[in-house]
Amino acid sequence: QAQLEESGGGSVQAGGSLRLSCTGSIGTSKTYCVGWFRHVLGKGREGVATIDTDGTPFYAPSVKGRFTISRDNTENTVLLQMDNLRPDDTAMYYCASDRVVTEGCHPTVAADFYFRGQGTQVTVSS
Repeated sequence: QAQLEESGGGSVQAGGSLRLSCTGSIGTSKTYCVGWFRHVLGKGREGVATIDTDGTPFYAPSVKGRFTISRDNTENTVLLQMDNLRPDDTAMYYCASDRVVTEGCHPTVAADFYFRGQGTQVTVSS
């Protein structure tokens, strides 16, 4: 059973940075497609970024150029570096992973991945 745990959320002012971490016993290994999605109450879930088994990153247009997803294979950790944060980035951020993704390892399907963590809150004030 892959279990994922997020950390690194918090409150920052607009323009600031946060780094989220996702760790898991096996769910963040390089054999898994791993991604982040976010959710705001009353709004839908939005895929943010994914990283494929070969290390290729993919980003939602809303975060491209500001967020960076990466793997630390030695620690079975996936990181999401978030820079130049904006108030509309405020959300609960979830890490998710899946072994096989028919649609491809893309942010648009990250919220549908089989394994996910409990989420970490990110709040950006103006």
